Amino acid sequence: MGRENVFKPTIGNESLHQTSNDNGVRIVNIATSKNLNVKSTMFPHRNIHKYTRTSPDGKTHNHIHHILIDRRRHTSIRDLRSFRGADCDTDYYLVVAKFRERIYVRKQAAQKFDGETFNLRKLNELGVKDKYQIVITNRFAALVLLNGDENVNRA
Repeated sequence: MGRENVFKPTIGNESLHQTSNDNGVRIVNIATSKNLNVKSTMFPHRNIHKYTRTSPDGKTHNHIHHILIDRRRHTSIRDLRSFRGADCDTDYYLVVAKFRERIYVRKQAAQKFDGETFNLRKLNELGVKDKYQIVITNRFAALVLLNGDENVNRA
């Protein structure tokens, strides 16, 4: 991938090469169609930390390994570079990304009361007050029987 202005929203400014070849254009097309960013070309590093493969002649360096991430989460990758020190008898270099995941915790809305509203002024009426006391006493009596406690009216 190159540094063409057309591709900058998807690939950034820090590519190793100046112009894109056919495979680079394909990666950009895939990333654009799937709403992805190519993060391996967005971090400013020296060129020796950008290329991921050296040809067997030792003179040609290429940047052929890329990390793509969804645009909504692209800020999760803090840094990305290649390391030449990993000796695995290959001409490819280790690509390492520093990744930070944010966990979003949704705040629960206050619970709404879906039942009927109470008119507390009606408790001042004598008949309503007596009915209410009987209903509440019966409810607590049922609970007390479940718990095995016999004293319903505690002072």
